[in-house]
Amino acid sequence: MMEAFDPDGIEQAVFVVGERHETLDEPWRAYRRARLIHVSDGVLTVRTDAGRWVVPPGRALWLVANTLHCLHAARPVQLYALYVAMDADTALATAAGAAPLPAQTGALIPDTLVQALLAVAAELPHRHSPDEPGQRLLQVLLDRLATLPATPLGLNWPSDPRARRIADALSENPAQARVLEELAAAAGVTARTAARLFAKETGQTLGQWRQQLRLLAALEHLGAGESVTQVALEVGYSDVSSFIAVFRDAFGDTPARYFR
Repeated sequence: MMEAFDPDGIEQAVFVVGERHETLDEPWRAYRRARLIHVSDGVLTVRTDAGRWVVPPGRALWLVANTLHCLHAARPVQLYALYVAMDADTALATAAGAAPLPAQTGALIPDTLVQALLAVAAELPHRHSPDEPGQRLLQVLLDRLATLPATPLGLNWPSDPRARRIADALSENPAQARVLEELAAAAGVTARTAARLFAKETGQTLGQWRQQLRLLAALEHLGAGESVTQVALEVGYSDVSSFIAVFRDAFGDTPARYFR
């Protein structure tokens, strides 16, 4: 495990750090820098006040600057973390002709070039400015970020206390079968109001939100090595075939093949 450090205390504008953790419970924190977290092995869960993401191998999460977040991994995880200073006077990202960095937090699919650049950049010193070839490498890496496609590995979290009580209850047990009326009553709100709040604050119906929650929970369980049948039951599917079909529609592959 790397020595703990404050990336905002490093003068270099852009740098990459490689990390390996047997388990990870990084506390809530926010950096003045933007942060790209690429998972090369294991599964990482990232929480912000506004959302949650589950990041499997080969995927990454871009966090805009000053985003309060925490990281969690129940099993070994290998990461590459790219830190980008957003000060216009220092960031490579603002150099003339540079591609714009992503404007919103979200999950991305790094191509093989970006993955290779991250691994090489992690070997560069980050306590002082790299040489010219290192600077060029980092600039290419930043330019490539703007080209990476998004991937649906996240879930918007409602901020209204009533809707959040429902979201938290479902998160604690994604497999529970309580219907909207029961969930709303437990949260002290009518079903109609709960439905309206979820649509307004998450951009999804409660049913859509619940399905995405179950899929993200499934990614965590599959990443821990559990069988497809076991995972389907744990996240609320009694029919394994239905679970596989929903998973494939969302992620483009079957659960058995997704982590290969």
